Amino acid sequence: MDNKEVKMDLAGREFRIRNYPVSSYANGFALVSLGDTIVMGNASMSPKGKAGADFFPMSVDYEENMYAAGKIKGSRFVKREGRPSENAIMISRLIDRPIRPLFPKNTTNEVQIICSALSADLEVDPATTAINAASAALMVSGLPFSGPIGAVRMGYVDGELIVNPTYTQCEEGTMNLVVVGTQDAITMVEAAMKEVTEEVVVQALEMAHKYIKKICDLQLEYAKNFEVQKIEAAVASFNEEAVNAVKDFVTEDMLNVSGKTKMIVKEQIHAIEDKLFAKYATEIAEKKFSEGEFAGILNKMLEKNMRKNILEKETRLDGRKLNEIRPITIELDVLPRTHGSAIFQRGETMALTITTLGGPGDAQIVDTMERDVTKRYFHHYHFPPFATGDIKPQRGPGRREIGHGDLGERALIPMLPSKEDFPYTMWLVSEVTRCNGSSSMASVCGSSLSLMCAGVPLKKPVAGIAMGLVSNAETGDYKILSDIQGMEDFAGDMDFKVAGTKDGITALQMDIKIKGLSLDLMRKALAQAHEGRSFILDSMNAVLPEARKKLSQYAPLIMNITIDPELIRVVIGKGGETIQKITKECGVEMDIDDVGIVTITAPDQISGEKAVEWVKKLTYMPKVGDVFEGTVVKIMEFGAFVEMTPGKDGLVHISELDIKRVNKVEDVVKMGDKLKVKLMKIDDQGRYNLSHKAVMDAPAAGHASAPHAAGMDGQASSAFAKQEQGGKTDEGKGGHGPLVDGTSHVRKVNGDDR
Repeated sequence: MDNKEVKMDLAGREFRIRNYPVSSYANGFALVSLGDTIVMGNASMSPKGKAGADFFPMSVDYEENMYAAGKIKGSRFVKREGRPSENAIMISRLIDRPIRPLFPKNTTNEVQIICSALSADLEVDPATTAINAASAALMVSGLPFSGPIGAVRMGYVDGELIVNPTYTQCEEGTMNLVVVGTQDAITMVEAAMKEVTEEVVVQALEMAHKYIKKICDLQLEYAKNFEVQKIEAAVASFNEEAVNAVKDFVTEDMLNVSGKTKMIVKEQIHAIEDKLFAKYATEIAEKKFSEGEFAGILNKMLEKNMRKNILEKETRLDGRKLNEIRPITIELDVLPRTHGSAIFQRGETMALTITTLGGPGDAQIVDTMERDVTKRYFHHYHFPPFATGDIKPQRGPGRREIGHGDLGERALIPMLPSKEDFPYTMWLVSEVTRCNGSSSMASVCGSSLSLMCAGVPLKKPVAGIAMGLVSNAETGDYKILSDIQGMEDFAGDMDFKVAGTKDGITALQMDIKIKGLSLDLMRKALAQAHEGRSFILDSMNAVLPEARKKLSQYAPLIMNITIDPELIRVVIGKGGETIQKITKECGVEMDIDDVGIVTITAPDQISGEKAVEWVKKLTYMPKVGDVFEGTVVKIMEFGAFVEMTPGKDGLVHISELDIKRVNKVEDVVKMGDKLKVKLMKIDDQGRYNLSHKAVMDAPAAGHASAPHAAGMDGQASSAFAKQEQGGKTDEGKGGHGPLVDGTSHVRKVNGDDR
């Protein structure tokens, strides 16, 4: 095969498509690069259709190769590839979603797309390059793919839109938007944002599409270099006689099923099916037709009729207006022992979301090809079979669950309090117990409420809504639907999820089943979504206007204390002996950063304060005049040695043991006795001279009369501003320094990993 290559400038980086220096036996193959990032795309299709397939059997995998970034896999014991990371799964979904609708409907051939990252420049996310590689491979494969598609990422920094932003620009800016489209329209959107307005989103989509057209043109130019042999797809179709039989029996009036709940609609459909099966019982018995065949044909007729009613009469299955939101029900604090819980129900869809709070040490470290990320907030979406009344084996989270969990996570991250204000690690789990559409957006609403129930001071509450579309390609007529339910999703042309606050969007996800959407239609969909989102937020605010002032009594307590960095080794001790003793005896977790900030995560106030006092004693630097309640640790003829604080001893000379003359030290003290002493002098060698006589007439003063001003940069304090736990507060104890953020510079000292 001759070497073929095309290239162009893409926002300041070279974008190339070529077929060398490696190749494969896949139907279609391409190497696509953006700068130093290179992704190999391979596309293959089985020669025959899959018997009995009732869906398009396409699989897409993105291979996140560590070698591409010059990294060796982190585990000490397992070095080769295993189950794909969540990041790889998310990119696989990004590739799949815009490609799937561009194959003929009801295709039964197995299609496999594999995109492998061969080189990563560690500056720009490789996801869009992988999407472009998949499309380029398909364009020279001969597969029945109505492409090409192009993908770009958009950022927004200091009021300026940026094409293919770097990781840093995505983090520092307010937008991380992936846009995919054909030459004619946009087909997929995925985004994380920081309260970006709808108008800025439309501007970003418009700019992105200009570059998408150029990428598509380059793929077409590349494909012209090859003699592509078209491959016909096997397309499943219904028996024409069976179709006519159903049409002869089912009337338009019968197709006008409706009801407020999914079960009511299902009962009506089952009633029609029973009559249909009874009508053709003889033919079914003779295996001329099958019940499954009849049910499939009826379902298609019902979907077509539903679309017709929406387009012509603006009538939905449950009787709602096009922009009407289903009834909302909210229940708070439904689980007594969790740190926060809330039920958000919209129509029949119900999500129970639970908040669990942990210390900085509970943060999740995610090891990806490009970089390691520490997450102090993570959201898991759980969708069991009973949520739709089904019976299926459970095999752990699937790609859909991982995707919906990530979407809910992105929606809330911009509204989380800073680490300085709230250092807790936050784990959210959304249990979808009932579903009739929009469950991912219900989990967003439930997460916002659950966090506020837990006392997490969100900057603003967040809500989500799923928008739908029904269109007629021949007439150009279309209707946009707010808060779509299950059948409107399956039979509709768009699933456009929008999450955010009243002031802007925080997350987007759009999938369509048609060739593409115009910018004008997307502008209208975003405006209608804003109205629906505001209505939902009003309903949420009516129940819970602000976050709880107190944490749950079962939530851990986090306290800070700042020490001299030179004394970190004193707290840790030889081989970690001291720190392990503190954590074991106090029942706490401890983290220390390199600047001397000690973060203590305790199950309750008493345990936390016990650990804080221990650290204060270890790191306290005595001053002349301080008074201690010490312990006699050694007796000599000339006096007694007293441990003032852990590891610090001083001598009480025999003449300083009592006001009256002492002939023998043992006449006053014995080993292990508690003795109140005052520091009188620190000699040139750093030895402490103590006196019991000086405090015999003085009131008790604890372990030190002035530790609060001695050797401390700041006192132990509750690590979150103006927050209380279970009615207990640390107000009045002074300020607190910066907090441990759980990143790589933190020394984990609760075990042997230091």
